[in-house]
Amino acid sequence: MRKTILLSSLACVMLTACGGDKEKTAENKTYSEEEIKNESAKANAFFDRVFDREVDRDPVKAALLGIKKDYDQWTDISEEHSQKELEIVKANLDSLKSFNPDMLDEQTKISYRLFENDAKQRIDNYKWHLHDYPVNQMGGTQVDMPTFLINVHRVDNKSDAEAYISRLSKVNAMFDQLIVNLKLREAKNIIPPKFVFPYVLNDCKGIISGRPFEKSGADNPLLEDITAKVNTLKDVDDAGKKDLIKRANEALLTSVKPAYEKLIAYWTELEKKATTDDGAWKLPEGDAFYDAALKQTTTTDLTADQIHEIGLKEVERIHNEMREIMKKVKFKSDNLQEFFDFMRTDKQFYYPNTAEGKEAYRVKAVKIIDDMKKELDKLFLTKPKADIVVMPVEAFREKSAGGAFYEDPAPDGSRPGRYYINLYNMADQAIYQMEALAYHEGIPGHHMQIAIAQELKGIPKFRMHGGNTAYVEGWGLYSEKLPKEIGFYQDPYSDFGRLAMELFRAARLVVDTGIHRKKWSREKALAYFKENTPNPEGDNKKEIERYIVWPSQATGYKIGMNKIIELRENAKSKLGDKFDLREFHDVVLTSGPVPLNILEEMVNSWIKKKGS
Repeated sequence: MRKTILLSSLACVMLTACGGDKEKTAENKTYSEEEIKNESAKANAFFDRVFDREVDRDPVKAALLGIKKDYDQWTDISEEHSQKELEIVKANLDSLKSFNPDMLDEQTKISYRLFENDAKQRIDNYKWHLHDYPVNQMGGTQVDMPTFLINVHRVDNKSDAEAYISRLSKVNAMFDQLIVNLKLREAKNIIPPKFVFPYVLNDCKGIISGRPFEKSGADNPLLEDITAKVNTLKDVDDAGKKDLIKRANEALLTSVKPAYEKLIAYWTELEKKATTDDGAWKLPEGDAFYDAALKQTTTTDLTADQIHEIGLKEVERIHNEMREIMKKVKFKSDNLQEFFDFMRTDKQFYYPNTAEGKEAYRVKAVKIIDDMKKELDKLFLTKPKADIVVMPVEAFREKSAGGAFYEDPAPDGSRPGRYYINLYNMADQAIYQMEALAYHEGIPGHHMQIAIAQELKGIPKFRMHGGNTAYVEGWGLYSEKLPKEIGFYQDPYSDFGRLAMELFRAARLVVDTGIHRKKWSREKALAYFKENTPNPEGDNKKEIERYIVWPSQATGYKIGMNKIIELRENAKSKLGDKFDLREFHDVVLTSGPVPLNILEEMVNSWIKKKGS
């Protein structure tokens, strides 16, 4: 059962009339509370209808939301389907015109603006829909498929098991669509940089290793997963279980294996056309594409040059704060680069790269999150019902996956939020950054923000399950700093880790724009990170490779954090003793993810209401 979260604190701020029969005036017209209520109800029903129909067309998204509709199908990823979806977006935008925005309550006005802006952005940006790399070292169909089946596809009964096997049998057809999509990009010379290819080939070969693909060795992760799930079923006898596992074996051999073999063959040939050029500038109309990507990521009109300069200034500020930490720990010199080298190399800051070291890291990460849970009442009025677990990144994708990430809980409570930590190489996971990383990915970071949004009542579904990078990652980065205000980061090295994480995000502004607008090489980007951050070289390398395949994405963190802090400081200044941090966080978190300009409007409305 999902937790009911009342929006009273925000709703009464945003509504110009929280009760009674007062009339509202807009453009010399007056509307009764009843008219506003009815028009708002119609609009919200439309928003939910559009969302539900979109989920109906997307079996993978449905399963992520805990819905078992078309449970034996994969989402259509063909170009034809993509174009049909565009036409549906255009039709929905046209239907929006049937509602009078002046007749909506304030929350529904926000929904109207968000829906309209999102639709227009999807239409305007469709010309860039091939300007990406659907197969890369960070993810893509080749790793998303097994990850989805293992972590999302529940097997509660025989029908679910048969759906799992059916999905296995359809992997070959899905990969045919994927290869067509890759060829469409190839025709436009949209080909990943050369460094991407070995990662993907390694992942693909790893996914079709083990039994039944090989006669000996351990079971393949997919076979291991379906076997374990089938063996727990209570509505299937032993003979039936054996039959299901046999059918799964056949699907792996006749569908999954040829799918990956075809992708490997195509990918091997495509590699011959790849270059070492890394930036978005190399793509058709690359500068215009990158400008559009920055706008979508940051939800601002900041230019690449402005973002680059913000990054340089933030790096300098954080360096100065780090020098204060150096004094606290009585480091042998006042040279910041020497301190960075010390933090990179001293063994006290890293667990051994052994099974025991990896488990020790996981256990400590769980404790950090559990300790933070006990303090949430000091910071929040609204807290999520969904739980969170800490998990190592699975072996089949750990070599290429990012350092840490969060996966949403199922809204129906069937799946907790997951904080994934990549323990492939413990030299890339500094102990002194553990606190900040756990706060960002877990609590009070992504888990609080995403789980609360999913559990909201009174707003349409698209606002509960949407998101933009500046809001989501801005909150995550803000959440790294927040615990310091209630006494965490007592160890100065851990506090340095917090600053190091913020520094990394500031440096991202410099490096992302450097690569994609200023034509920096990977070597120049690596040199900048080495000189200006304490992060290990392997970590820096992975990060830069991430920015290359996800142009602009890394800029959302610091831009979003800066805006949240700016809004908070403005509220504190204007409200004085009336400022309540918990109420501020309610304003930020209890309307779902919104663009930064709308977040500013919401905070300003709260300030006006609170200060009157």
